[in-house]
Amino acid sequence: MSSDFRILFFTRIIRLFAYGFLSVALALYLSAIGMTNFEIGLLLSLTLLGDVFVSMWITIVADRVGRKRMLILGSLLMAGAGVVFIFSVNPIILTLAAIIGIISPSGNEIGPFLSIEQASLAQIVPNEKRTWIFSWYNLAGSFATAAGALCSGWIVFVLKEIGIGEISSYRAVLFTYAIAGIVLMFLFVKLSPNTETPKRERIKTDSEALQLRFGLHRSKKIVMKLSALFTLDSFAGGFVIQSLMVYWFNIRFGADITILGSVFFAANLLAGVSALMAARIAKWIGLVNTMVFTHIPSNILLILIPLMPNFTLAVILLLLRFSISQMDVPARQSYTMAVVDSDERTAASGITNTIRSIGASLSPVLVGLFLSNPALLCLPFFFAGGLKIVYDLAFFRVFRHIRPPEEENRNKRNL
Repeated sequence: MSSDFRILFFTRIIRLFAYGFLSVALALYLSAIGMTNFEIGLLLSLTLLGDVFVSMWITIVADRVGRKRMLILGSLLMAGAGVVFIFSVNPIILTLAAIIGIISPSGNEIGPFLSIEQASLAQIVPNEKRTWIFSWYNLAGSFATAAGALCSGWIVFVLKEIGIGEISSYRAVLFTYAIAGIVLMFLFVKLSPNTETPKRERIKTDSEALQLRFGLHRSKKIVMKLSALFTLDSFAGGFVIQSLMVYWFNIRFGADITILGSVFFAANLLAGVSALMAARIAKWIGLVNTMVFTHIPSNILLILIPLMPNFTLAVILLLLRFSISQMDVPARQSYTMAVVDSDERTAASGITNTIRSIGASLSPVLVGLFLSNPALLCLPFFFAGGLKIVYDLAFFRVFRHIRPPEEENRNKRNL
């Protein structure tokens, strides 16, 4: 438990608390200041699209300029976006701030933080512990997101009860988000050089130099395959990001923010526990099987949620889905770090996570259209669940024979 290890876990907790805190109130705030459902969906799509360019640029240059410097820059962008959302109601200004800054509409990771932190953690822990560490890393994040969602709902409720207006109550949430960005900046300053990229041997050929401009060399083909499949998965996930699910439950069942904050608090707690279980399951059946065989049942449950006749049954299925939905996440992160060289990890994580953001950025604008038509309210869940199952089957077909080093070593010992 080095100081770097503790800092990276603590920053994960603060950041995911802020993301969960914001996600419950964001769409409701945008609606309260007069934006239409289509405009809300468009802004959220552009927010995620902006994250693509910010994340790609920061993660590509991180190993050359310095991981710590890029993490500090990301923190400043996060704080700046929160400040702009507090002081402006102009849709154009808000959209520009969302594109350039870092605003999380999903309650999940956004921006360059995850890619750089994953590479740093994979560097300071042994291969045999990597999946366990990523499981705890995701557990910490899920619990923090859950706490943020719960606190957000109740804080808005309390502020309204004591006479503070609806819009001002939502702005208190945005203020907390901006403060979290400042706190992250001060914590990242304390990271040591141990988290920086290992020095490579001198580049001997022009061809290798060209490849390394994008941070990849040996693993370029496998990263491209991973990226293509992750695009499909994230496009599907963009239909059911947390902000839009909160908004959907509000439209479909009339549930208020207090109840929904508590529901997603419980959902994210269950997601955290499911992430922790991933390491144990992966030890038995392997990372690829863990990703696929736990993900398909969760997507079937997702498809069933809008078919429920009342709020209670829909929430029960939602919670069941979250109880197994995140088992693939630490397995996916660990697998990506395992199948590339150590000096490719930041780039591989950055590229795959950026590609995920591209896919996710395309969906919310469609959800905005669906939510504007009562006859189409079920479609976000149907599209999300169906496309995710297609992703699961395709991933299994392509990668079932490509194993990480620890599984190869385990098989050799068994032989």
